[in-house]
Amino acid sequence: MTTSTALLKSRRFLPLFVTQLLGAFNDNLFKNAMVLFVVYSVYSSEAAEARFSAIASGVFVLPFFLLSALSGQLADMRDKAKIIRVVKMCEIGIMLVGGTGLFLAWQGAAVQTGAIPLMMLALFAMGVHSTFFGPIKYAILPQHLERGQVLSGTGLVEAGTYIAILAGTILAGWIDVEWAAACVIVFAVLGYFSSQYVPPAPPMSKPEPLDFHVVRASWNLVRHTMEDRRVFIAILAISFFWAIGAVLFIQFPPLAKNVLSASKEVASLFLVMFSVGVAIGSVAINALLKGQVSARYAPAAVIGMGVFLLLFEMVCRLWSQETGPELMDVATFVSHPLAIALLGTLLMIAVTGGMFVVPLYAFLTTFVDKSQTARTVAANNIVNSGAMVIGSLIAAGMSAVGIPIIEQLVVVALSCLGAAWLGRMLWKAEQEAAAPT
Repeated sequence: MTTSTALLKSRRFLPLFVTQLLGAFNDNLFKNAMVLFVVYSVYSSEAAEARFSAIASGVFVLPFFLLSALSGQLADMRDKAKIIRVVKMCEIGIMLVGGTGLFLAWQGAAVQTGAIPLMMLALFAMGVHSTFFGPIKYAILPQHLERGQVLSGTGLVEAGTYIAILAGTILAGWIDVEWAAACVIVFAVLGYFSSQYVPPAPPMSKPEPLDFHVVRASWNLVRHTMEDRRVFIAILAISFFWAIGAVLFIQFPPLAKNVLSASKEVASLFLVMFSVGVAIGSVAINALLKGQVSARYAPAAVIGMGVFLLLFEMVCRLWSQETGPELMDVATFVSHPLAIALLGTLLMIAVTGGMFVVPLYAFLTTFVDKSQTARTVAANNIVNSGAMVIGSLIAAGMSAVGIPIIEQLVVVALSCLGAAWLGRMLWKAEQEAAAPT
């Protein structure tokens, strides 16, 4: 904790941390304000609402597939701090467009022909923004921090990201859409202001020509990155984790409604607990490892995640036997005798998940040459995005074949064994690399 506190006071880290915090917050404030308004105020068909949410998710993720390779090349071959400032300047323009869409929606003016297309355009552009900013926020850390501080810095960035996601999601549900339209522009300006204080981070190698062929560049980037066995295993393990996370986030709303007889506010509470838990786990693993980048605790952490998932499933089964047809609000839910056990196991699922994944992100930035760090993170983003899509398809497939939502939790818990196996492989590769020759 001492290292983390010192970093938060350091000019080498604090401006980047604040810039990332504001960006993640603004992303989620805009995205959730848009989706909530359209779902609750524009469409009245469940099929149309589900289709819009799916399209919105696809629009945001698409740039990660298309442009991650280019963003990684650019970040390794140009000054990272300058790229951050350009990206944050673009965010102001993006949010002007998105804010205009939200304002038109509030006014009820050309909702289908103007407001929604403007908001979707801004959402795609924010996906591009995140694609170019994502590799830098991790790749810049080894350049600005000492080796013993990288894990702490990674943990803080990860924890701050989840807290910002949480705050943006909550605020989007509490304020009116016209206030959201103004807020996204204000926070974009604040993000640009904080980016001005990020110290220079010049390229660590001579600039090379950029490959604008997105398919070839993506394939070559992933193939080249996977040549290092430790990085290869770390990316697979991280992707496995995000596939599990994608399934869980899909399961939470129907689980709350159909198994726990709880309202949509309770489903939001689940997301709150999950985000807080990952943030706690991100910081806790740094204290446990004392700043050392290691996968030593990765297998135990993800096995713990599987155990808590099974306990969560058991509590859900007991809960479902005691509920009536009426949906419980948050106050009624938290007063239930099993509420502490349910929320506690959910929190620990997220804590152990954070303890598993954060050291693996640190691997990506410390076990490759500093001139390759951004491209390594970009390759990880490509594989992670694919894994999240696969996780979503698996969740949809389980529901399609009639597997009850509670039993799906057991499937997810058992899949943690695969992540534990990858974590152990990484730990063994780490030990082999450290052994004297």
